[in-house]
Amino acid sequence: MTGSIAPHELEHLLDRWPGIRCLSLDCFDTLLWRDVHAPRDLFHALPGTSIIQRIHAESQARLSTASKGRGNEVKIAEIYAQLLPNGKKQQIDKAVDAELLNEARHCFGFVPIVRIMQKAKQRGLKVIIVSDTYLNANQLRNLIANAAGNDVAGLIDDIYCSCHYGKAKAQGLYGQVLRKLKLPPEAILHIGDNPVADVKGVQPFGVNTVHLQQFCEATDHRLRLESSIDGIIHPIASETASRILPHRATISLLEPHVDDPAERLGLSVLGPVFHGFQGWLQAEAADLAKHNGGNVHWLFMMRDGHLPMLLHAQARPEIEGHAIEISRFTASAASLIDDAALSAFLEREPGTRAEVLGRQLLIPSEQINAICHGLDPNEARAALLQELKAGPRRKAIIRASRAFADRMVEHVKQIVQPAPGDTLMMIDLGYNGSVQNRIDALLRERLGVHVAGRYLLLREVTCPGLDKRGFIDGRNYDPFALEAMCSNVAVIEQLATSKNGSVIDYEIDGTPIRRSSDIVSAQSAVRERVQAGCLQFGLKSGSASIRSSSDSDAELWRRGAANVMMRFMFLPTSDELAVIDAFEHDVNLGTAETTGLFDKAHSHRALRERGLFYMNSSERMYLPAELQGQGMATRLSLLTQRRFGLPLTFTDNIDATIELPVIFADHNEAITQLISASITHDGYFLAAIPVGAARYSIALHFGAILDWFQLESVTFHKVAEFLSTVPEELRRRWAGTPQLDGITEVGPRLMHCDCESGFVMVQPPQVETDDPLLLACVFRPLVVRDTEQPTQAGDVGCEKAKFARQEFHA
Repeated sequence: MTGSIAPHELEHLLDRWPGIRCLSLDCFDTLLWRDVHAPRDLFHALPGTSIIQRIHAESQARLSTASKGRGNEVKIAEIYAQLLPNGKKQQIDKAVDAELLNEARHCFGFVPIVRIMQKAKQRGLKVIIVSDTYLNANQLRNLIANAAGNDVAGLIDDIYCSCHYGKAKAQGLYGQVLRKLKLPPEAILHIGDNPVADVKGVQPFGVNTVHLQQFCEATDHRLRLESSIDGIIHPIASETASRILPHRATISLLEPHVDDPAERLGLSVLGPVFHGFQGWLQAEAADLAKHNGGNVHWLFMMRDGHLPMLLHAQARPEIEGHAIEISRFTASAASLIDDAALSAFLEREPGTRAEVLGRQLLIPSEQINAICHGLDPNEARAALLQELKAGPRRKAIIRASRAFADRMVEHVKQIVQPAPGDTLMMIDLGYNGSVQNRIDALLRERLGVHVAGRYLLLREVTCPGLDKRGFIDGRNYDPFALEAMCSNVAVIEQLATSKNGSVIDYEIDGTPIRRSSDIVSAQSAVRERVQAGCLQFGLKSGSASIRSSSDSDAELWRRGAANVMMRFMFLPTSDELAVIDAFEHDVNLGTAETTGLFDKAHSHRALRERGLFYMNSSERMYLPAELQGQGMATRLSLLTQRRFGLPLTFTDNIDATIELPVIFADHNEAITQLISASITHDGYFLAAIPVGAARYSIALHFGAILDWFQLESVTFHKVAEFLSTVPEELRRRWAGTPQLDGITEVGPRLMHCDCESGFVMVQPPQVETDDPLLLACVFRPLVVRDTEQPTQAGDVGCEKAKFARQEFHA
């Protein structure tokens, strides 16, 4: 009898086989699980050798035994004899011990299997291990004891290893096991994760078999992506395992219970990230208490500190956590307490719009409107900066800021009431610690406390010399890796935040005054379900594994959290994006401004118009989400460019061109030139055609080279901006109006050239500018004109154009 079972269903499995007398188990990925994605990932941690050498040695050892008629099952000593061809027995034994020690460090007992073993013993059943392994029975038993503890190893009666019998389960090992057991096969239940070895290799002997399905296909895909991310953001280090995924067992146990996609996102993504963060915060609080003395107060910075506070309350209810409401806006408003601080603030905000800057400077709205009324954005900012040169205006801002600072300090006192010498541990997601930069000195001076910022992700753009640390920061990650994570942190913020509006001021007694939230209630409801999934992971994170030692837990969870977070940031799945498709991001600068997290239509258009290069200067809120559906190659291109800070430009993307005849015409003359159209994305090409200061009309002679094509867009741009690093969102563009001559629009943007003289005419835009412009025409060739064919009857009078073009495939 055979079947499949998920880990959470193991609890009552023995009840389905009341007549069995022996429980037979596979070892690896059944009883013992690893912190890594695949067994070979541990080979990176072996001393004095590389993963390639270790894999090669095992392959050679198996070939050697096969050539001697012993099958391809080998012992670990034979592997190391190949790896160390000149090694003495003592050296080989030492190398074997090192590998076993490394296995024990990264293996753990899987709780559902341990529990079924305990039940089997309570019922008087025999418990055996049958494993395809190069370890012998003593080595495997010792490994189980070292990884999961002696109590687990003590539940096992006998161990049968393939290397001892010279054949694997798929090659008939279980026949040998049956002869040793002297039990009828129907009295045995075997459980294992490998359907070939543990089902097809065992079931023919009449043994009851159950396939333990660790993950569904979607989860397996996600974990595979996370393991791939590990190799991208974590450099291979000697004697360190790779592709760390410590959450595998918990996900396997909990995820099958979850049907709600939002809760599943919280469980599988936020769960591992914030569980690791919470454990790190506990260690940091203990360290602060040890070194600074006094009480350490846990201050969760609202709104993004909301989810970490929920996890803290669940994990450590005996330690009070405080919700402190200090936003970027209020921190800035409380920091302008003298002329130097005001000048420094203005230097930090070079591009902020006038209305936003005015609010941050505590200028009343009616006065901002009076200064900026009727002016365009640049003129409005210039007018406001001119106003700020006046002494009375600056003095009014400083007075307002000092009063604001008084109210903020009262807010902290109201919530925490710290004693002099205490530590305020400010907990936030990060990533620059701007709030701490602006209020650290204020709190230290007014309250006599030490301020310590502790962040999920920390990448500082300056060196303020404050007490700041990040769960993920520059101690473990290079600047480009941190910059890549920070570029998409908005999606984590929106999932971790609270539904309350952002604080914009305080009453005299410190009570927060919040701006009403413009985020729709549906978004808040989805977010609460996501957070519920995260809390579920935190609650059950210890229920999946049994370890004999937890010495390396902190490092494992930090690395695993980075892998999960970076995967979600750059390679989100379609199911995950469906959960947050309608999410908006609160800009949180004292205004009611919100922006969508992502817009797939925007990126699809931009890729066709500009190619991958557009991603270099695009400051989108969640750009990788916009690339979902564009293929793994496109998404990996963005990931590697951001992670490594690659200095690639538009020209580096060009590996195919088309020569397009173009006629430039003004009132005096007409000139024909060949313009090289460069490939962009998805078979589209970009022809960038200089037109001066809106001087020339342009005729694009498509009929000379194409029968069919798609005309995606025709737009005018300033030459200086088009291929610059100016953010894509800030560039001016003017739509062109194409006029067809000898070309028929058969469908939306689908063009058929009726003859070789067919062209698209575009008139210059009616704009007042002295800046040189270019016409950007984006098209996709579908059918190339065969110029060798005789002229058709319908083409009489069409003059063949002379042109040079290169062959291409659309």
